[in-house]
Amino acid sequence: MKFGGTSVEDAPAFANVAEIIRERRALRPVVVVSAMSGMTDALLASVRQAGDKDVKAAIQSLAHQFGRHNEVVSELPTTEAGRMTALVENVWREIGELLRSVAVRPALRLPLQDAIVSSGECLAAALLAAVLRQEGVAAREVDARRCILTDENYCRAAPLIKETFPKTREQVQPLIEESVIPVLGGFVGSTVGGETTTLGRGGSDYTAALVGAALSAREIQIWSDVSGVLTADPRIEQNARTIPRLSYAEAAELAYFGAKVLHPKTIQPAVESGIPIRICNSRAPDSPGTLVGAESETSPQTVKAIAHKTGITTLQITSARMLGAYGFLRALFEIFDRHRTAVDVVTTSEVSVSVSLDDAGALPFIVEELERLGSVRVEKDQAIICVVGEGLRSTPGIAARIFSTISDINVSLISQGASRINLTFAIEEERVGEAVTRLHETFFGDLKVKGRMSKVMASGA
Repeated sequence: MKFGGTSVEDAPAFANVAEIIRERRALRPVVVVSAMSGMTDALLASVRQAGDKDVKAAIQSLAHQFGRHNEVVSELPTTEAGRMTALVENVWREIGELLRSVAVRPALRLPLQDAIVSSGECLAAALLAAVLRQEGVAAREVDARRCILTDENYCRAAPLIKETFPKTREQVQPLIEESVIPVLGGFVGSTVGGETTTLGRGGSDYTAALVGAALSAREIQIWSDVSGVLTADPRIEQNARTIPRLSYAEAAELAYFGAKVLHPKTIQPAVESGIPIRICNSRAPDSPGTLVGAESETSPQTVKAIAHKTGITTLQITSARMLGAYGFLRALFEIFDRHRTAVDVVTTSEVSVSVSLDDAGALPFIVEELERLGSVRVEKDQAIICVVGEGLRSTPGIAARIFSTISDINVSLISQGASRINLTFAIEEERVGEAVTRLHETFFGDLKVKGRMSKVMASGA
């Protein structure tokens, strides 16, 4: 059971999560928890301030966040409160020392940043274990750094699976056998040499999947503040609804192309272990949520969901050298590889290649190298829309419905065929809300009408 930051945002939220866990303790859960909402952002901001030599302000900027932790501690009984108060004070003091090191040792900024940022999850795990004990549930925090072993790519570390799985079983399995609930901080790991690392933003989901796979869990549950995976982003489409079932492939596509419920890396350990993932709402724990598994069903309208991602940059590389030549694409993608930049979507013609980038940090250097291959056109402030559903490629007329719905919106890039369940295209970012709303009405509007009719008939009966 993994709980996100909004599920543990304050003392009542901690108590709510503890009750959810308590009601399910017969299932022998293992708990992974994120930092309190806002904590990771605050810690990252403090690192930036310390890097600008304003250490005093960096330390003081965290006062509010540690005050929030102390509010949770104040709700604990005396025996737990004393230990937790000391822990919060010690962590703040240690962070202060690390921030001073950031200011004077810039070469070590990334490993120091990981040591600082990881404290949010470590504190949340200790607090949640204490709240569980307060509720009469046997629980113990487990240092995730003793379970998740990674490479030395600080801030985006990759787990070493062969080392991680036995270490996780070694640390966690004895507690399960003693009917004690283990509570781990997500997102956090360590190198083989013991240096703290992090798995990148959203890495708590990844931790949950790794732990679940290592323990051969029956199910991996991701608890957040929404009732499963929705048909669209509810901030754009208020009529978005929960999708009961998704395949691993559908969930992976949605996660990669903007759905915020699942972290893209979460899927792989579950797929390899054949473990279903259930997306649950900690604010509505009895809601069935969304079950993600190896198999899925085709929905009546074929389309399951519409995801989108903003802040995209598209590049079109045109060169007559492509025509009938081999090795051109290899040379092109080696440029992105050298600059450690992932490409989201690729389309090709006889003499051009179009790609989309989520991370444009190295764009000037990439463009400089690409211009040696051909002319380069860059379009910024783009958005990707991804329409997902089993049977999408084999159902006649779907693409026609999509593009007729947005016929007055310019589409700069289209990708269909690379996946049987995905049709992806890029448009101007300023029109993404309009496009998502129209597409949702096209594919799910009839369900809205049917829902209203069912309610009317039920009330009449």
